[in-house]
Formats: sequence, C-alpha cells, structure tokens
Amino acid sequence: MNDELSQINRERWNALVAARVMYSRPMLDLTPESARSVVDNAGLLGDVTGQRVLVLAGGGGQQSVAFALLGAHVTVYDLSDAQLDQDRLAAEQLGLEIETIQGDMRDLSAFADHSFDLVYQPYSINFVPDVRPVHREVARVIRPGGLYRLDCANPFTQTIDSEQFTGEGWVLKHAYVNGRFMGDLYPHWTVEDENGVYQPIDAPHEYVHTLGAMVTSLAEHGFVLLHLSEWFSQNDDGEVGGWYHFTRVAPPYLQIWTCYRPDVFVQYASPSGSSAG
Repeated sequence: MNDELSQINRERWNALVAARVMYSRPMLDLTPESARSVVDNAGLLGDVTGQRVLVLAGGGGQQSVAFALLGAHVTVYDLSDAQLDQDRLAAEQLGLEIETIQGDMRDLSAFADHSFDLVYQPYSINFVPDVRPVHREVARVIRPGGLYRLDCANPFTQTIDSEQFTGEGWVLKHAYVNGRFMGDLYPHWTVEDENGVYQPIDAPHEYVHTLGAMVTSLAEHGFVLLHLSEWFSQNDDGEVGGWYHFTRVAPPYLQIWTCYRPDVFVQYASPSGSSAG
C-alpha cells in the first residue's frame, strides 16, 4: 500500500528519526533479563523461545531486539525505512538476527496466513484512520491461539491539551468522534534530543479510535480480550499542571493484550463488518 497517508507518515517518521525522537533510539544495552521488562510489563508473555514474532509498525531498534534476546524469531514490519535502520543497527550491535521489511500496517500481504505466534504492536495504530483493516490483516497472519498485543491512545483524553492547565484542571471540549483527524490540534511534535535541545517536527497523521470501535473491531476479527491497562507516568516531579500530573488525571495510553480465538465469536460476527464508534 502506497497511498498519500503512507507517504506522508513515512516522510514524517523519517524526520522524527533524524531528530532523535525517543521512539527511534535503539536499545543497545539490553540483556535477556532486562529485555522482558521492555515487552512484558503485564507478565503475560510466557516463554517465547523459538516463537515467530511480528513487531508490527514498531521499528526503532527497541522491541525487536528485546524479543530476539528472549529467543524469538523476529520480523519487524514498519513504514519508515529510517526506523528499520535502527533495528538493523541494534541487532548488529547486540549480535542478533532479525528480519526487517518495509510496509504499511494495513497491508500484510508480504506474509502467508498463520505466519506468526505473536503480533506485538507498539503505539502505532493511531496513525491510520480505521483500525479494521489492521485487525483484519493481523487476524490473517496470526495462528489460532496466538497473542496480539497493541498500544493505543486513550481516546477520551486524546484531544485534551496537556499544556492548557487552567489552574484547576484541563478543559474537555472536543467531540468524541471515531476517526477524528488530530492534525488540526497537534500539527507538530516537540522533540527533545539527547542534549536536551527541543525542536518542533511536523507530526505524523494521527487519528482518534474510540474505545467502542477498538474493542468491537477486535471482537469481530476473532480476538478475545485478556488484559487492558491504562498507562500513566511513574514519575512525579511535583509540578501541578505538568505532564506527570496530567497523566495521573487523564492516562493518555492504553495497553491491550488479546488472544486470537476465531472460534469463540464466529456465531456473533457482524454481517456488515461495521464497528461501534
């Protein structure tokens, strides 16, 4: 798939890599012991030795090498060639073997049916306007009984500007709409490099996925929910109205673990394939 959205997001992620955004910095000091904390903070992963793992839209040299250190056979699939360069760098530095393939998360035609035991998707599904094509492709390439883990934005807090503290709280004012484009609210990301220098970078195109749309699509495509958690910062710098305070009032991210069990939902499948939202 090579539409306008994929071209824009590829270019903007390559620019973010050049700016050294934190999600593109390879983890070069991982060990088998520390690797598990990177990919399994929920304690659900189990032994992945010999398993086929797809790190979906998760380039950057982080999760890929963590899984490889845990003994998995790892494929990284990402839109950004610059992000994939980070995975190759990390694998080389750590003496690991991983496969890297460039492509759009909405099109996994590079892979055969039931190719993977685990699909692991870091924060990326909000960079497409509809979750259903992604879930449909994941359902095709994962084996029955396999795990699919993804991160996504908490849609209820996604449109709240964390920098607009009123002195008492944050203003909730934008409509809760599935597929809402976020570019009018956040056209830039402010990126801090390793030297503490901040610069604005054009943001990738990003969208709201309501909780109803996300969960319904997962169910319609055969995924059983195992675990859902909200992320908030463990740090507390004491600044009222700052980022750490904001995350404790309005957790910005969700982590979802599922198991692919198409047999469970087959009798309830929606004939229209539509999701709530």
